[in-house]
Amino acid sequence: MSTQIFVNLATDDLERSKAFYVALGCEINPLFTDDNAACVVWSDEVFFMVLTREFFGTFTDKPVANAHDTAQVLLAISRDSRAQVDETLAAGLAAGGTEPRPAQDMGFMYSRDLEDPDGNVLEFMYMDPAAVEAGPPDMN
Repeated sequence: MSTQIFVNLATDDLERSKAFYVALGCEINPLFTDDNAACVVWSDEVFFMVLTREFFGTFTDKPVANAHDTAQVLLAISRDSRAQVDETLAAGLAAGGTEPRPAQDMGFMYSRDLEDPDGNVLEFMYMDPAAVEAGPPDMN
């Protein structure tokens, strides 16, 4: 079995979050979804567990951050092309997300940020395969 990642995100509206992530092309795994949580499937290795804010709080003794006010993590998700980055952003914006900052084009890498309706920041990026192999031009 390969390593999998499960990212836990708090939400104020579970149904809204499920609809948002489905609009981005994800699936919801019904086996791990109930009134408190939804398992958002990105791939065979990457999953988001979107948890109601109250349920999320049962997994930590720390205060649960409001992602509209505080950044705890920025999640970068690769796409296969610049066009796919733009398509993902268009779908996310149409589903209630916002774009908090302009696109970043570094030549070898192109990225755009998308905030989900709860304020969680997702960075969708495409990196030129040559840069993946050789590293960014300014780091060599």
